[in-house]
Amino acid sequence: MAKVKTSYVCANCGYETSKWNGKCPNCGEWNTLEEVEVAVKSASKARAGTIKDISDNIVNVCSVDASYNEIRYATGLKELDRVLGGGLVKGSLVLLGGEPGIGKSTMLLQICQSMGDDHTILYVSGEESIRQIKLRADRLGVNSENLYLLAENDCEKICAAIVKEKPEIVIIDSIQTMSISEISSAQGSITQVRECTNLFMHTAKSEEVPMFIVGHVNKDGAIAGPKVMEHIVDCVLYFEGQRNLSYRILRAVKNRFGSTNEIGVFEMADSGLMEVENPSMMMLEGRPTNVSGTCVACIMEGSRPIMAEVQALVSKSSFSAPRRTATGIDYYRMAIIIAVLEKRLGYFFGGLDVYINIVGGLKLDDTAADLSVALALFSSLTDKVVSDKTIAFGEIGLGGELRTISHAEQRIAEAERMGFEKCILPAHALKAIDVNRYNIKIVGVRSIKDAFKEI
Repeated sequence: MAKVKTSYVCANCGYETSKWNGKCPNCGEWNTLEEVEVAVKSASKARAGTIKDISDNIVNVCSVDASYNEIRYATGLKELDRVLGGGLVKGSLVLLGGEPGIGKSTMLLQICQSMGDDHTILYVSGEESIRQIKLRADRLGVNSENLYLLAENDCEKICAAIVKEKPEIVIIDSIQTMSISEISSAQGSITQVRECTNLFMHTAKSEEVPMFIVGHVNKDGAIAGPKVMEHIVDCVLYFEGQRNLSYRILRAVKNRFGSTNEIGVFEMADSGLMEVENPSMMMLEGRPTNVSGTCVACIMEGSRPIMAEVQALVSKSSFSAPRRTATGIDYYRMAIIIAVLEKRLGYFFGGLDVYINIVGGLKLDDTAADLSVALALFSSLTDKVVSDKTIAFGEIGLGGELRTISHAEQRIAEAERMGFEKCILPAHALKAIDVNRYNIKIVGVRSIKDAFKEI
């Protein structure tokens, strides 16, 4: 009989230790270690004769048939296919996380309509009854005859039904409601989430059935459960956005079958999620004109250039320590840009509050947005308006110089398509650009001081 050992696992990062600590030694979070029981089989009882010979399972890589058309399914949503790397891979396990009410279940139920034309789909819910799922399906216009519903929480029974019925696609909503009867932990605990994910993974791989698994998020915005759950699955998708806003962004954090740089943009309507084919126009919608403190940046999300409006507000502080707030960009990156403006150009921000916001809920990780942030700060400080037909992008160095950026031609082409008349970018980037190809004024500058003169 297997021995039972007590272990403690961090709910935030999955770190495992034999002793309880108030603070996780790995990630530094407090009160995240939870007690779990681990069955350990004595090594002395293992015998060589009981080990199964698996040499017959070894195959040559050249003999494996993995043609593109046979292993990928089109979901019916081009934005979702883009994030997945071209479609849903056969036998893959996809984890979809997001805040409650963001639209996870809505999107998965919507793809059942288009995918149900050619494939049988099993939708398993541990949160809703079959009647509740039907009511939501009627609201979304989902009436596929190949869609089958199952309301069940027992993970072993679900896997047995998958093996018996052999659906072509399976959706699990959600992993926090699933449990294995032999494990004494409650639903949603570390042990249950990890073991249920493992069981679904083995079923998906052995039956070559692609699975979508819905995961809840904790207060920090990360998928609830141990970090090891994200290591088990093939693809991790995050659904971002605010419930009071209509736009949603789908982002891949991990993808074994495609790039993690692509994003999908959706709009939540009464009839469900709608794809946004032109995110740049959506992000710039309602942009103010002749107002200081705004500048447009162009960032790259995978192979897609997207326009984003950077807003800055510099005002006199009423506090002893001025406030610094950054929404949509890294706080420390903002602090570096302010320090460069003070040291290299002599603009003083020490007694002023500084607020920076990226409109539309985007998060700018691309350093090419540095110049737009600097121009917005300069515009708000001096109350000098940056033309609404001007776009700027470039990375700022600590010496105040502008460093070259990647994908400059794609950014310029997108700016031209969106109707901009002037583009400010690093002078080094002009070496690889044919300026005569574009009907937009392209200005190359070597420092942020030169960029300020252009506005």
